[in-house]
Amino acid sequence: MKSRVRIAVLAAGLAAMASLGSPAQDLKSFEQKITTKVLPNGLTLIICERPEAPVFSYSTFIDAGDVNDPSGESGLAHMFEHLAFKGTTEIGTTDYAAEKVALDKVEAANNTYEAEYLKSVGRDPQKLTELKKALKEAEDAAHKFVVPNQFTDVAERNGASGLNASTGLDQTMYFWSMPENRLELWAWLESGRLSDVVPREFYKERDVVNEERRMRTDSNPIGRLVEQFLATAYVAHNYGRSGIGWPSEVAQITATEAMEFHKKYYTGSNIVISVVGDVKASEALPMLEKYFSKIPAGPKPEEMTTVEPKQFAEKTVTIREQTQPFYLEGYHRPDYRDPDSAVYDAISDVMSNGRVSRLYRSLVRDQQIAAEAQGFSPFPGDKYPGLFAVYAVPLPGHTPAEMGIAIHKEIDKLKSADLSDDELAMFKTRARADLLRGLADNQGLANTLSEYQTRYGDWRELFRQLDKVDKVTKADVRRIANQLFVASNRTSAVIETEAPAAAAKNAGGAQ
Repeated sequence: MKSRVRIAVLAAGLAAMASLGSPAQDLKSFEQKITTKVLPNGLTLIICERPEAPVFSYSTFIDAGDVNDPSGESGLAHMFEHLAFKGTTEIGTTDYAAEKVALDKVEAANNTYEAEYLKSVGRDPQKLTELKKALKEAEDAAHKFVVPNQFTDVAERNGASGLNASTGLDQTMYFWSMPENRLELWAWLESGRLSDVVPREFYKERDVVNEERRMRTDSNPIGRLVEQFLATAYVAHNYGRSGIGWPSEVAQITATEAMEFHKKYYTGSNIVISVVGDVKASEALPMLEKYFSKIPAGPKPEEMTTVEPKQFAEKTVTIREQTQPFYLEGYHRPDYRDPDSAVYDAISDVMSNGRVSRLYRSLVRDQQIAAEAQGFSPFPGDKYPGLFAVYAVPLPGHTPAEMGIAIHKEIDKLKSADLSDDELAMFKTRARADLLRGLADNQGLANTLSEYQTRYGDWRELFRQLDKVDKVTKADVRRIANQLFVASNRTSAVIETEAPAAAAKNAGGAQ
């Protein structure tokens, strides 16, 4: 009976998906709405006309993220994201000419202070105190010209909603939605902060980033575990570095270094901007060209050439402290361009997608040993070879070691037996549904168009992905599972709950 019910639900889902049209028909429909233009400076503009409501959403996609931070300057890409909200030479200042002089003095004072601070021999504490005071005075003098939060205030007073940005390992994104009659204002604001950014309140903002790190990583057991997990899994590639930045490096990033990063990566050839909503391409393109053409041209920054060597030995990380136990493991896998990328998606879906997934049914529902169990891939990024990761949160009375054993039993089933017809069909149905859901709202579509245009050089690849999903077979899943889930390719990390007495003893020993 249960089998017939599942088949009936699956059939209904497939019918619903079929009613939405084939991938080719979907693509044809979007091709009629989308205009793409590469400006002389190399920047790519994508406009998708959706006149259903008098609003638009946009996504600016910079092909640079934490992985591009120069050696010794981890956290720089994230730091620059913060700067992008500080304004330009026209926004956020009462007198930029005077402010520029004051900012130069801030940078000079910081350089003098850091030169003394970084001395390994002969550092003068009294001089350091005086230089720190001089830096604070220079910052206070520069702050007198600042109009706080003016960039954000102008956008929000004109109807901007969802105003935000994100820095990932592989990219930096800026986005919000706005009434369609504010399109030119948006173009002025966005092009301004891309081409005319000012390192305003830089060292104050650096302190904010340091506090983010303390909250997200240093004060978060799982944050610390993940950071150590990645640093152990990777020995060469920058995916092994802290995304938000190592504390000593974040504390030494300078405004000069930030502007050098901007000059290299915020060039037209490294930027894709998508606008989706009540916008007519024929009317909007000339205006958008006027504003976004002022972004400097330049060569596409070179891609990272470091290749993570093959892992030959299983690695483990163990953290012992008074907190919730946790289990995490990861296996090296290829990047998004690999011909079997859709097969990895199938494995992730079957293992982890919802309450019908294998991990949930086994560890959470049936054995009742975990509060949560899930896999995710790729991690921590997808532009370069990443990891297929799995984690589980043990219930009281159960250990991380039990989680590993239970997870490996489920993995072994993937390696030794085919998926059921239901599982494979449901994966393909969900993949199509996820795509359609992502295209349903303007912001989701803008984000996706920018990403696919950047990663594949053609936003149409979004629809071609479904062809790859449809071609995934049971044999493919078994083949990749046997290649991927090998002990020598595994890095595991656990938090073991430490008893109060042991924690006190360890703390005493550390003193």
